Amino acid sequence: MELKGATVLITGASRGLGFETAELLARRGARLAIAARDGDELESATAKLRKLTDVATISADVSEDAERIVAATVARLGPIDALVNNASELGPSPMPPLDSLPWDVFEHILRVNAIAPLHLAQLVLPAMRKRHRGTILNVTSDAGVNACPGWGGYGASKAALEHVSRTLIAELEGSGVRVLLVDPGDMNTEMHRLAEPGVDLSRLPDPKEVAPALVSLLKDDAFAAGRYQAQELERVHA
Repeated sequence: MELKGATVLITGASRGLGFETAELLARRGARLAIAARDGDELESATAKLRKLTDVATISADVSEDAERIVAATVARLGPIDALVNNASELGPSPMPPLDSLPWDVFEHILRVNAIAPLHLAQLVLPAMRKRHRGTILNVTSDAGVNACPGWGGYGASKAALEHVSRTLIAELEGSGVRVLLVDPGDMNTEMHRLAEPGVDLSRLPDPKEVAPALVSLLKDDAFAAGRYQAQELERVHA
């Protein structure tokens, strides 16, 4: 995918991996639509990115506003070339055991982490199919594969996203649309600090170190649809 002039929609883009990926894409000439819930952080991110490229900003909750997010992006920037489903919901901090996680909180985690990415994909896919090109990148976690005490709600939502992504890969074969499922590994982020309060995360990579690999995956169609883990991302960026 030629990044210069491409339209990329990124959710959860006001900070962390979402923002670092957006900034690199902006430096490569991509036009950006960034969506996030926190208005102040989103405004700050927008101010930085607009020094580099054309940016559409959508203050929204992906679990409630998928249609508005996509409509605003298309109205402002035209057809979407790539969708990066990066927004995630952790749940309570510190994270409770699964038998203590309120069902309605679990429902919200599922809506943000699994249902919203599918909904957004459903909204962008018709135009991508018509043009026989496009990329959907879903950010997952090893918590969606491994059973980790305390991570049950978040992990179950990422497991759902994993299966949704694998099914889309199978269903979109031959369409020209790629679905990439990316596990960036543990990072030194605010979300991880909320997940494990008081734990020293300074040994973990900064999102700035991981973002270049995501950009490489988006840019290079040689990376076929499929799942990419942290170790593979290191080789991609290398």
